[in-house]
Amino acid sequence: MITSIEFQRQSSARPFVRAWLLGVAALVFVMVIVGGATRLTDSGLSITEWQPLLGAIPPLTEEHWLQAFDKYRQIPEYQLVNKGMSLEEFKFIYWWEWGHRFLGRIIGLAFFLPFAYFAVTGALSAKTAWRCGALFVLGGLQGALGWYMVASGLIDRVDVSQYRLAAHLSLATVIFGAILWVALGLDVRRQVPRQPREWAALLLAGLVLLQVTTGGFVAGIDAGFGYNTWPLMEGSLIPNGLFVSQPWWRNLFENALTVQFVHRTLAYVIVLAVLSYAYMVRSRESLIMLVAVGLQVVLGIWTLLWAVPLWLGLAHQGGALIVFASTLWNLHRLLSQEGSEKREWPERSPAIRS
Repeated sequence: MITSIEFQRQSSARPFVRAWLLGVAALVFVMVIVGGATRLTDSGLSITEWQPLLGAIPPLTEEHWLQAFDKYRQIPEYQLVNKGMSLEEFKFIYWWEWGHRFLGRIIGLAFFLPFAYFAVTGALSAKTAWRCGALFVLGGLQGALGWYMVASGLIDRVDVSQYRLAAHLSLATVIFGAILWVALGLDVRRQVPRQPREWAALLLAGLVLLQVTTGGFVAGIDAGFGYNTWPLMEGSLIPNGLFVSQPWWRNLFENALTVQFVHRTLAYVIVLAVLSYAYMVRSRESLIMLVAVGLQVVLGIWTLLWAVPLWLGLAHQGGALIVFASTLWNLHRLLSQEGSEKREWPERSPAIRS
């Protein structure tokens, strides 16, 4: 049981805690965009070491740049794809990857320092503190997963594993969504899904997260650079060659035609599901979700037809996070009960009566 002073302190701090969490979520959003840029510019393997502390310092002299370039020239991507690359060309891809990693360090500090302050000053309830602690652990795991992804392209491949890339992107999306979920729930009490429309809202959020994962596989094997027609693929709604590899399930992750077809098909499923949901529920949240999905579909088709120019590819990736955020907001509104954490306050406490 908390005292009245502790309760008042937590209540007054909630706007600042929410602003902090939303700010970190915005940084994670930017982080995902920069990560997409490293993939589209083939920059992800330019830094061949993982140095959590010293890696924050980029090459400062010509000698340091030559040393970094020499390490890059030892990996298959340089030897088989970029052989003959100039130092200036190397610097271009190096800065993208360095910026991605440096932003990750900034996010870590932007999360941990305010978290420590809020925790020490008693501004967080026990529930919120535990949730924020879990978010920090997830962030650390995401950094380790990022290096695990990069390591897959340093020895026997000319790019990173699409499995690890999809996992890295999916976890980033989960972290983004989890931060929003905690921020939205600071002053409300949420229930578990009970009604059909609540389960439907949860299913929509899950479908969008699954679509992000399929997008990771599209990016991982460069599937978006082929089959740049719509609505047909290879002149057909259901193209030939979807399951030419054995075992059949490998096509879902390694066959560019199948991977893109799955991504397209799941997009149609999501559009139909959101349309049906919005028609039945007819709420402000469902309308916003419908608009977000519609804009994302337009971006996706545009990106495909133009063979994934950098700016469109990044806009499409950012749009996916916006759609995911809209599904979480819709779910949050459905599950939020009337009232706030004040209901958890013991009304008969002597501290209040005094």
